[in-house]
Amino acid sequence: MNNNIFRLDGKTALVTGASYGIGMAIAKALAAAGAKIVFNDIKTEMVEKAVKEYAEAGIDAKGYVFDVTDEAMVEKYVKLITEEVGVIDILVNNAGIIKRIPALEMTAAEFRQVIDIDLNGPFIMSKAVAPGMIKKGAGKIINICSLMSELGRETVSAYAAAKGGLKMLTRNLACEWAEFNIQVNGIGPGYIETPQTAPLRVEGHPFNTFIKGRTPAARWGTTADLEGPAVFLASNASDFVNGHILFVDGGIIAYLGKQPK
Repeated sequence: MNNNIFRLDGKTALVTGASYGIGMAIAKALAAAGAKIVFNDIKTEMVEKAVKEYAEAGIDAKGYVFDVTDEAMVEKYVKLITEEVGVIDILVNNAGIIKRIPALEMTAAEFRQVIDIDLNGPFIMSKAVAPGMIKKGAGKIINICSLMSELGRETVSAYAAAKGGLKMLTRNLACEWAEFNIQVNGIGPGYIETPQTAPLRVEGHPFNTFIKGRTPAARWGTTADLEGPAVFLASNASDFVNGHILFVDGGIIAYLGKQPK
């Protein structure tokens, strides 16, 4: 096998919301494989801070401030990125939010906000980059889905609805754009070690015990666990993989749970 099949040299990758966390980890992995990195955030200070962090890692990443839910703004910045960096070869739709509110207490406005960012955002971004990919005759779109694309859980009705929708958007765009040699796939992370989950990962915390017991691998995932799958789906190694959701969850989706002793 030619190991260069995983290389991304000469490719431009746009990772939304990659100013920290999972998005930044994926962007750094794509950079290590040879891609030029572009990212966005809605906050100027987050973009400026992230540019410095990328630079410290030896990555010349270009950051832009725009809102993935604003169609006109997205079109403007995709055009600008194309002019300043190059045609976007790889899009990772990572930007998203979650609101943990019981359904009876959640307002319609709060529900719409989650849907807008987590589902409409990837649609708007994908639609904006697709013409350039079609003209070039190749492209990779990776949607960051979730375990909640498949499973339900208390207090995350809007997030689960959005991520379930994103799973089906992934499959439908894959069907529509396959003839143009564009592959649209998703990654479904399990429970990942991030600064946001740190308070939950303390030994003895009920949620930490629950996650380790629910995961066959008996551990939380790390952002490093997502790097290989992202590079695979961004590279020529996945040219015949389309409309697939790759769950990186330590086996949770496959697991019924331990039998009580």
